[in-house]
Amino acid sequence: MALSNVIEYFKDVNLDHRIVTHDIITDTVIHAAQVIGCQPAQIMKTMSFYVKEDVVLIAMAGDAKISNPKYRAQFHQKAKMIPSFEVLSCVGHNPGGVCPFAVKDNIKVYLDISLKRFHDVHAAAGDAQSTINLTIDELVKHSNMIDWIDVGKDWE
Repeated sequence: MALSNVIEYFKDVNLDHRIVTHDIITDTVIHAAQVIGCQPAQIMKTMSFYVKEDVVLIAMAGDAKISNPKYRAQFHQKAKMIPSFEVLSCVGHNPGGVCPFAVKDNIKVYLDISLKRFHDVHAAAGDAQSTINLTIDELVKHSNMIDWIDVGKDWE
């Protein structure tokens, strides 16, 4: 269902032809990079967090990790990832397919600055076997992001 929602969203903006469903699972950065044939850094990973009562998605480059001090400075609390068994009900996508497209209402999306070094990135498209390639400008437009943030480490 999540994949179909993402396809429907991108069909409405004439970009659904960019969604690729792979024969092999692309549920992790390493798996996706191997299947697509790109550097792991160019795989956009999207992580889900609880920030107070809100569900927040943070998309970042595949080689970046969450920096706890930067996260705390940004959100004024310790990072609290949504448990995998709650991700579908909170976000609308299963783990391995989480992306900032066609998500449930009231989800806040942020993009980490680790993505800015690329012209384009490969993102999950709603399930663990589908991806979409988007330019950073397209990502900004279609993710309904709130803002760019700096919460990553180990990518510079």
